[in-house]
This record gives sequence, C-alpha cells and structure tokens, in this order.
Amino acid sequence: MADVEQTAPAPDGSSNGSDLVNGTAGRFVSSAEGTALAYGSLLLMALLPIFFGALRSVGCSKSKGSSDMPETITSRDAARFPIIASCTLFGLYLFFKVFSQEYVNMLLSMYFFVLGILALSHTMSPFMCRVFPANLSNKQYQLLFTQGSGESKEEIVNYEFDTKDLICLCISSVVGVWYVLKKHWIANNLFGLAFALNGVELLHLNNVSTGCILLGGLFVYDVFWVFGTNVMVTVAKSFEAPIKLVFPQDLLEKGLGASNFAMLGLGDIVIPGIFIALLLRFDVSLKKNTRTYFYTSFLAYIFGLGLTIFVMHTFKHAQPALLYLVPACVGFPVLVALVKGELTEMFRYEEETPSKEETTESEKDK
Repeated sequence: MADVEQTAPAPDGSSNGSDLVNGTAGRFVSSAEGTALAYGSLLLMALLPIFFGALRSVGCSKSKGSSDMPETITSRDAARFPIIASCTLFGLYLFFKVFSQEYVNMLLSMYFFVLGILALSHTMSPFMCRVFPANLSNKQYQLLFTQGSGESKEEIVNYEFDTKDLICLCISSVVGVWYVLKKHWIANNLFGLAFALNGVELLHLNNVSTGCILLGGLFVYDVFWVFGTNVMVTVAKSFEAPIKLVFPQDLLEKGLGASNFAMLGLGDIVIPGIFIALLLRFDVSLKKNTRTYFYTSFLAYIFGLGLTIFVMHTFKHAQPALLYLVPACVGFPVLVALVKGELTEMFRYEEETPSKEETTESEKDK
C-alpha cells in the first residue's frame, strides 16, 4: 500500500501519470480530515469485496454449472505463484524501460476495458435479478461458435445470457468507455472493486495449508519487491490500469477533480480475501451455525490494514501491506482454532471439486 500523488489532471479530466511519495511530500499537503477520509474510504472499499465475495463464494462452491465453477488453487499452484508473479512484475518493469509508456498503457487500457466490463457485469448480475421488473419479459439468448461439422463439430464459445445480463453489459460498457476516455478515479474504483469481488468469489483455495503456502510466499514477494528494489515502485508509477483502488486525499479541497491519491493494490485485497472466504466455507462445513473463523479473520484483516496505514503514515514510506496482513489473517484464526481444539480439523478440511464428469452430467440435466 502506498500514498500516490498524481500529476495535475489534463483538461479532459484524465491524469498523465503518478509519483509515489510519502504522506507529506509533494506539491499539495493534505489536511488531516482529507487524509483520514481517504484512508477510511480505502479501508471500507477493501472490506466490501472481501465480505460479499466470501458470501458469494459459498454459493459458488455448491454450484456445478460450468459458468459458475470456481478456479481451485492447489498447493503446487500456490508454491509457484510468487515466482510467476515476480517474473511478471520484472517483465513489466523491463517493458516500461524499453518501450514507450504511452503505447504500453494504451494496450493495457483496451485489455482491461474488456475484462472490466465482464467483471462489473458479473458483479451486478445478482442485484439486477432483484430489481428487474417482474412484468418485463426476460428473454433468453445463446451465443454459439462451433468448429467443424457433423460428429467432429467442436464448441469454441457457448455463452448463454438473458435480458438482465444485457442490461448489466450495457451499464458496464458505459463505465468502461468513461474509464478509457477519462481515466477517472471513480471509474477505476468501480472496475477495481469488480475485479476484487470476482477474485474472492471465483478463486478458491482447496485447503488451509495451501492458503498458508500462498500467503507465506507472497509475504516474501511483497516485502522483497517493495523494500529490496525499486521495481514495484517503478511499475506502480508507470502502470495505468484498474489494478488498485484509489481515493483522493484532497477531495475536500478540490472535489471530484482531486489528484493527490492514496492507493491500495488489489492483490492486498484478493490474496487475504480468498483465505478469509475459505475460512467462511470451513465454518459452513462445521454445521454449527456460527461464523467464528470468518469473523475472526475478517477482523484480523481490518487490524492488519489499519496497522499498515498507521506505519505508512508514521514513517512516510510506502508499505508492503501483506507484511502486516498475512500474520494477522493467518495467525488470529489459527490461534482461535488452537484454543477451541479444532486446529487439526481446520487443517484437514479440504473442499471437494466436482469432476469433469459431474459437470458434464449437470449440463446435460439442464
């Protein structure tokens, strides 16, 4: 997590870049109220996708429909993830060093434009089902692309949707166009929240041990790339994409045109979030009608993120949030399980992933 000061916005409202700075440096010194509002808003925005994504992950894990199937992270995937993330980060660093930042960000904007529309549409879908007027016809559609003919015909794309989905896509497209044209921080946050919620909902750890491996590896990754090199700082300054949540510290003084941002990377939300969601599913599996481990880890996340903000604001230096979040989110639930005598049960818990045969049969039944 880091304070960010962006350059003055262009006349069309877009920003031309950003510089990582400490809490008080830069051309504009935020008021105490503005800083508190920014940090409080970031904390709230981080909690929303974790809470609702975890709740939606419970229903997602029970679904056997191919469109709702979560992506399961195994211990092998977890062990490789920090290495893959490091290679990707360093590759982006070299990319920005060799190629023009403007053209790279143009390509990234189009890529995240498409992903953002799909993610935001999926996020809005449950809410649209509740507000969609019952007297309106909800027509069904299917987009089907095949290859070959006869018995050798193979499906390339088979996407089913309805009128509600079309409305969600239209609304999301408006946000996407707004983001591409203006790069406004509100549009950025709408996409960022959608990415985070979908990540927590659809990325599932198969057991607690895998979660510990993943969080432990990314703990080292985050600390090394923030404190050990300038790679992450350089990429963060150059990368214009909705992979972070931002909130202006000068909102009270400059309104929606504010440009002195505090930021929180989506990785600091999604990575602890999928572990918290796993603990919620573990709570459900206990069938005790309690959510002890979920609420413990959720409160631990609040504590860890609050500590990150405090240390960053005190020392005026960007902080790797996972340095504080990982010990809190793992340590507190493990301590509670130890006290309750359920530690062994917690680490033995493993989610059952429907096989391909089960998924195929489910689709045939539909």
